[in-house]
Amino acid sequence: MKARNFELINTRWIGDGHPCFIIAEIGQNHQGDIEIAKKLIKMAKDCGADCVKFQKSDLHAKFTKSVLARHYESPHAWGTTYGEHKTFLEFSEDQYKELMAFASSVNIYFTASAMDEVSLDFLVNLKVPFIKMGSGDANNFILLEKAAKTKLPIVYSTGMQDMQTVKTAMERMNAFNPHVCILQCTSSYPTPVDQVHLRVMQSYRDHFPGSPVGYSGHELGISITLAAAALGAHVIERHITLDKSLKGNDHACSLDPSELKSLVEGIRTIEQALGCAIKSKQPSEEPCHQKLGKSVICTQKLEAGVQLCSDHLTVKVGQPVGWSPQHLDQLIGKTLSRNMDQDETITSDCII
Repeated sequence: MKARNFELINTRWIGDGHPCFIIAEIGQNHQGDIEIAKKLIKMAKDCGADCVKFQKSDLHAKFTKSVLARHYESPHAWGTTYGEHKTFLEFSEDQYKELMAFASSVNIYFTASAMDEVSLDFLVNLKVPFIKMGSGDANNFILLEKAAKTKLPIVYSTGMQDMQTVKTAMERMNAFNPHVCILQCTSSYPTPVDQVHLRVMQSYRDHFPGSPVGYSGHELGISITLAAAALGAHVIERHITLDKSLKGNDHACSLDPSELKSLVEGIRTIEQALGCAIKSKQPSEEPCHQKLGKSVICTQKLEAGVQLCSDHLTVKVGQPVGWSPQHLDQLIGKTLSRNMDQDETITSDCII
């Protein structure tokens, strides 16, 4: 079977056998203010996230003139036209460099979604460690192929798509780049619980055996995302905010500091609890085993030299803990090395 992991950043691997990689999606929840953006980066670090992510667009490469000129009436608007609104929220290339340097100073990874070809080129030149391809471009095969050809690892969200489109996208990216992590995602804000479909992660495991699989969530709260971690998500992505009541479409379904901290702690606890697939008695069970574990016990007084039969043996809680009940059949026909009392525990030194 192909290894379902790869090195995402320097020595940080994602996939089987590695900790879940937690991306704190800042997106445009910075309100167009670089100082708020820095506070969000620091919040993500303090809460234990692995990486912060923004959204980089060249507006004229991403939108048509008519879309940018469209009158925009919304309680979340930052301008009278959609173009003015988006321009207000878009950081410059120099600001991106400043934010990346700030993230490095607090020791958290930094990247962004490439929302168009111009932005992809910029992010490659910025030397981000990996590229995020968002759901808005999940069927944009031209951009996906260009991203794959950079040879940078890719984290690929799949909102608004069907399985055939996702298969084609993965085939076209994998033709140039095997390092693609695929995320289940539903692009609604907030996502209704019955439209999350975490089981799609298993479908992705079945169809893409060499790819790490994860979840990008937009639901309210953290319980569904914790379930994704329990189902083995290699990468988790959630939007973050300093205040859910702030102006902007994404704040309501974003995680505030207390929620993000709880999510990270919960994921790390789940990882420990998932453990390994090998069933064995655990060290913490030993006190219970010594107190209540059952052993093979003599049903009657027996003299040294007696050859044991099933009538001589039963199973009870005894002290000390002795011969394990699952191995009782191995005692049949064995010879006692000493006299035994009724209700006495059989131990290995009793047998010749």
